[in-house]
Amino acid sequence: MTTASRTPEGPAGTPGTGAVLALGSNLGESRGTLASAVADLTGSDRVRLTAASPVVRTRAVGGPEQPDYLNQVIEVATDLGPYELLAHCQAVEEKHLRTRTVRWGPRTLDIDIITFGAWTSTDPRLTVPHPRAAERAFVLKPWSLMDPAATLGGVSVAELAAGAADLPGLALCQEG
Repeated sequence: MTTASRTPEGPAGTPGTGAVLALGSNLGESRGTLASAVADLTGSDRVRLTAASPVVRTRAVGGPEQPDYLNQVIEVATDLGPYELLAHCQAVEEKHLRTRTVRWGPRTLDIDIITFGAWTSTDPRLTVPHPRAAERAFVLKPWSLMDPAATLGGVSVAELAAGAADLPGLALCQEG
């Protein structure tokens, strides 16, 4: 379960479920892809952006040899259910020509649902909280920069980031 420092409101000022999404790209014009993906994700009246992290550059974790990733974490408020949000994220990935040929392989866009309010699931199709989020600096560090009070599993996201094995390969990207 995650606790954030704020309670997001959903579309049109109605309460919504807060969700944390992690985005990554290492093929094509990754910075532009991330910006466009955030706009595509939140371009619906059912999903509203409430916070966005800076973009970070990270080495690939697992999988074949591949280029570095650009990663970003966003928080949204939504009136979609968790599986509807998953379908929405996958549609945005497809719009950006995501292919799923090699597990943990290079990609134009990857979007993971890290948390979905207090909802949890062990369903292999949608495991929430994301099963590896607590170990990944490329999720934790930008998330902690976006929301310093965030927790995952009752532990500070910043504290988890400090102990993540991939932290030494992470760098903030300069604007532009």
